[in-house]
Amino acid sequence: MSDPSLSHEESVKEIAKIIKGVKFAMVTTQNAEGHLHSRPLTTQETDFSGDIWFIGSKDSGSVADIKVHDRVNVSYSDTGKGTYVSVSGAAQLVEDRAKLEELWSEMYKAYFAQGIDDPNIQLIRVDASGAEFWEGNGKVRTLFQMARAAVTGKPATDMGKNETVKL
Repeated sequence: MSDPSLSHEESVKEIAKIIKGVKFAMVTTQNAEGHLHSRPLTTQETDFSGDIWFIGSKDSGSVADIKVHDRVNVSYSDTGKGTYVSVSGAAQLVEDRAKLEELWSEMYKAYFAQGIDDPNIQLIRVDASGAEFWEGNGKVRTLFQMARAAVTGKPATDMGKNETVKL
């Protein structure tokens, strides 16, 4: 259910809270033929304020798609907590050494043999234009609501919070 009592700032904070700690996001791009492709990318440990950052490879399908169509969707889910976020926006391919140093971790050596100086590294920034998030009331309560609805034939009354945010 949408919560109109949340301000824009509160909604952005809710999105940031849900995203924090989710290791991977599914990033959906559109290729030159118009086909949609979703790929997992590692979530960067930065505070969400409307931009989402990723480290990718210049020779990846995601980067090739962004060169053709910059509109993307980034989705996060934490099924254990019953939280979900879908963010839409425009992706930009960024060359910024200072930002790369800020985001870099030694884990990336598994993907880039030359480390932080690998010429195949591509920063991707998604400038969010809108988002929708869902927060369940906990797995047990949500399952109870669903079971009660199935038995009574009446819609579940309290499945948590849903909010659409223009960013």
